[in-house]
Amino acid sequence: MKSEAKGLSRLWFASKYSWRGLVAGFKTEPALRQEIIALLIILPVICWLDVSPAERAILLLSTLLVLIVELLNTAVETAVDRIGHDYHELSGKAKDLSSAAVLIALCGAAASWLIILW
Repeated sequence: MKSEAKGLSRLWFASKYSWRGLVAGFKTEPALRQEIIALLIILPVICWLDVSPAERAILLLSTLLVLIVELLNTAVETAVDRIGHDYHELSGKAKDLSSAAVLIALCGAAASWLIILW
């Protein structure tokens, strides 16, 4: 279903849908809740650290990337579950691949933090 909204109206509706997605994910996905809470704790730490603006940006972006990938993982899992709960090799593969993407994002964020803080 394509929206007919244009300009600022389209931006308003897109923002509303995005917020609705964040709220839905927060309510139903424990991993997403944990990552949002971690982000809220990490944000003041990023501001407090004595690092360059570029390093601060890397720390923030690597942390946000984890949240972004987790949202995409949740979207893949939701779409696969919508198709059916019966086991299918391709459904399992899609879920495993999106889960692996979260793991890689977490490892990248951890590596960024270790490199900058060391």
